[in-house]
Amino acid sequence: MAYTIGIDVGTFETKGVLVDHAGTVIAQAARGHQMLVPQPGWAEHRPEEDWWGDFVFVSQQLLAQSDIDPRDINAVACSAIGPCMLPVDKEGNPLMNGVLYGVDGRAEKQVQALTDRIGEETIIARCGNALTSQSVGPKILWLKQECPEIYAKTAHILTSTSFLVQHLTGEVVIDHYTAANFSPLYDVTTQAWVSDLADDIIPLEKLPRLLWSGEIAGEITAEAAEATGLAAGTPVTAGTIDAAAEAFSVGVDGPGDMMMMYGSTIFIILRAASPVSDPAIWYAPWLFEGEHASMAGLATSGTLTHWFRDHIARDLQVEDAFSALAQEAMASPPGANGLLLLPYFSGERTPIHDINAKGAFFGLNLTHTRGDMYRALIEGIAYGTRHVTDTFADLGQRPKRLLAVGGGTQNRLWLQATSDICGLDQVVCEKTTGASYGDAFLAALAIGVVKRADISAWNPVSETIEAAGDPIYEKHYVLFRRLYEQTKDIAAELSG
Repeated sequence: MAYTIGIDVGTFETKGVLVDHAGTVIAQAARGHQMLVPQPGWAEHRPEEDWWGDFVFVSQQLLAQSDIDPRDINAVACSAIGPCMLPVDKEGNPLMNGVLYGVDGRAEKQVQALTDRIGEETIIARCGNALTSQSVGPKILWLKQECPEIYAKTAHILTSTSFLVQHLTGEVVIDHYTAANFSPLYDVTTQAWVSDLADDIIPLEKLPRLLWSGEIAGEITAEAAEATGLAAGTPVTAGTIDAAAEAFSVGVDGPGDMMMMYGSTIFIILRAASPVSDPAIWYAPWLFEGEHASMAGLATSGTLTHWFRDHIARDLQVEDAFSALAQEAMASPPGANGLLLLPYFSGERTPIHDINAKGAFFGLNLTHTRGDMYRALIEGIAYGTRHVTDTFADLGQRPKRLLAVGGGTQNRLWLQATSDICGLDQVVCEKTTGASYGDAFLAALAIGVVKRADISAWNPVSETIEAAGDPIYEKHYVLFRRLYEQTKDIAAELSG
């Protein structure tokens, strides 16, 4: 037999799978880590410990559990949270913690300055996306302006996946899907790095070499083999962002397919028939040349359920907390007895792109219970999700098929509330392993042992969550939208 390995570094956990070429999972491993918040609005990881250290641990565990000869591993693919910003020196050593994706809003001033200078219309036309907290270009400019000593030592700017691939192969590469988040340094029309929009951010030679996700970036070096237990010479793909690998893991492959990823954030990917450019959402070339994707994401989702557990449900045993909270929430009716939640605990990404947005429980009275609060939290995330799916529909991009994936699919209340509030049925596949499983398939695809259509056999449909709807949800969704609009000025002032 022959095998592939997929490893994904998420916001709070790294997961890996070892599979055979029929998609059977032979071994799984995971390791947790923390998201660092050194000050409000910032979000970081430690690259050596949280990215590479986790990768090494998980790869070793997969080999130990499976007892498979590393030489029988035909290819490795990885994915990670993204887009991140990490400066490294000429030896590839990190010069600071990795700056995370859109949940990190430190470059707000640079976003505004670049937008004012270049013009939003020009940025969208050339880059496919307005500049937001998700954009890497402004964060590199922040580095230059706020940390000039680090900037001066920077040999390359990497993202999380690039850092892993460099450690494995010595190659400095990035896939096009990830690179599209480096606005205003990536032109979606030419699919190349460009400096003419902002030549003062960083020299282009300090950015990684562009590849497609299905291409081989290099082979595992002797040094990486010693660390991971994998065989030197094993092919490694260019990799991609975790959400893209997760979408592929459940068969998001044809135009009209949409993934709803239930993780630390809600992330949505729609395979589009052609480029869709609008400041409310994001665009990127898909994993393969000539294909397109539209994306959206909330800033806090699963992260918010963890916050609630850790601060509002400390009396519950950690391992049982979410099931206990779900039971309490099920005792509360749809609408949570008149309680609304704004889920903007880390600002918000799409579609409002407001780093100053604030979280809030609204409508509390002395009759409300913790179950009401948790139900309102779940519903608030679902209202935020509907705001996104409505935005897609307004752009003529209502999905033909919606596929749910991620750890949050184990939360039946969350799944059903999302279908009911968004008015969309959701398909759940047999394996909800997520990005690491998609990585393993992409590794097999890169070396030609599977075809793209084979993912439906690797991961068949398990069930469909049908949208039931409820009049109270329609009423509360309108109030949810009004609540944000009527409090955003106060939220901005609180941000100071």
